[in-house]
Amino acid sequence: MSTDKNSIIIGTRGSQLALWQTNWMKSTLEKEFCKLHIEIEIIKTTGDKILDSPLSKIGDKGLFTKEIEQALLEHRIDIAVHSLKDVPTKLPDGLIIGAITKREDVRDVFIAHPKKPYQKFDDLPHGAKIATGSLRRKSQLLNWRNDLEIIDLRGNLNTRFTKLYASDWNGMVLARAGVVRLGWERRITEIFSIEKMLPAVGQGALAIELREGDTKTLQYVRRLANETTTIATNGERAFLRYLEGGCQIPIGTFGRIEKNEFVLDAMIGSLGGTKIVRGKIHGSPEQSEKLGITLAQTLLVGGGEDILTSVRGETQESSSDTPS
Repeated sequence: MSTDKNSIIIGTRGSQLALWQTNWMKSTLEKEFCKLHIEIEIIKTTGDKILDSPLSKIGDKGLFTKEIEQALLEHRIDIAVHSLKDVPTKLPDGLIIGAITKREDVRDVFIAHPKKPYQKFDDLPHGAKIATGSLRRKSQLLNWRNDLEIIDLRGNLNTRFTKLYASDWNGMVLARAGVVRLGWERRITEIFSIEKMLPAVGQGALAIELREGDTKTLQYVRRLANETTTIATNGERAFLRYLEGGCQIPIGTFGRIEKNEFVLDAMIGSLGGTKIVRGKIHGSPEQSEKLGITLAQTLLVGGGEDILTSVRGETQESSSDTPS
């Protein structure tokens, strides 16, 4: 931790995307506060260290945040920058989210193998191989096309592109926000509509985490907060929190403000995509969290409870079969 009130240390993961996000925040703060000195400390998380197992098999609580949050609690850093979708809905005691930034495009995209003849998803042949590390994407893809072979894919964006180009896969599915932030938009061959592929909770937004009571640092980071994105993602996170979901549960959401109303679409899906329960709710933006909880309750009654029970049973059985 910096002892100088005009100096702060930011903790971040070391991937190219994480560093882009952190440097964006650093430059933005330095423009706002010309006397502010900012340092960056790279911290390796559990999710960065374990790359040979699906996320659903190594747990879902803070895989990409725990070590950074520990550095915050130990006063080794002052701020943590996360992709909001990686942040658990329950934070460790003593930590708060000081700001949620303006959201990038929330949609997922299809990246076709450049040497394959089919570049659009609907044109893919029967049994096409599609790579993704997300159970949410897998569920929706298989619900759309149950003939697909889903390949589990881990690693940062650079690693994923390298693996794709060296493989016989037909393509992979990623979040558009990360691809665009790294300047690789031309590699996108198709953008999935929200109707076909609901994104992850918080997808496209950044969360700035800090210690509770650190009012000086909070004054800095509040300048980066975006009210519309905060309202939307608070509703999404309330939905997820009520369901106690995470990497092990196929859950998708999309909250936004339309005509001065908060609107939330959400889904709960089975691992194989055979069952998906989807719903929608709208109301006052000030009630976004309450609306998220209400929609979660509605989907549970409408078949979501059975899906969650089945998914949790399957993931627990799968985890117990995995050597420690």
